[in-house]
Amino acid sequence: MGNVIEGAALAEALAAVKAYARIEGASEDAVLGVMTASAAALCEAFTGQWLVARDGSETMAGEAGWRRLSATPVNAILGVVDRDGEALPTGDYEIDIDAAGDGWVRVTNGVKTVRITFRAGIAATWTEVPEALRQGIVRLAAHLYAARDTGDGQGPPAAVTALWRPWRRMPFGRCA
Repeated sequence: MGNVIEGAALAEALAAVKAYARIEGASEDAVLGVMTASAAALCEAFTGQWLVARDGSETMAGEAGWRRLSATPVNAILGVVDRDGEALPTGDYEIDIDAAGDGWVRVTNGVKTVRITFRAGIAATWTEVPEALRQGIVRLAAHLYAARDTGDGQGPPAAVTALWRPWRRMPFGRCA
């Protein structure tokens, strides 16, 4: 699956972190890049949603009932293959993406294991990620940078959770 944020998206996010933290020059870019990517990964884990759209895959049992993909929001289901990598004929499976962005697959031919490839993410680019999510990532990355050597045990700023909470989706079938 790779990093949750890379390439142009990471460069734009890194620039936002540097501006927020008032850091000039490129001497800290490597460590800030890692912290920015970590903050984006934590955002995705907290919200239960992929941020910048990217391709992914998931292996699941080929059962006759509908099975939900773990990534969300799903933009497209690109293919369904068997364990040998052979594409299943279109009539041997069904796919659906519901209004909430959940991707669903149902195998109808008795194949035991399938791999589904898909594209998922809230936005196509970093600048299209909702402002509250971007601001939380920037604040968290700056916090991680500032606290990197202190070991003081302080958690992330409460503002980060406040910014992300409205976007939080709980995992399917789980209450909290």
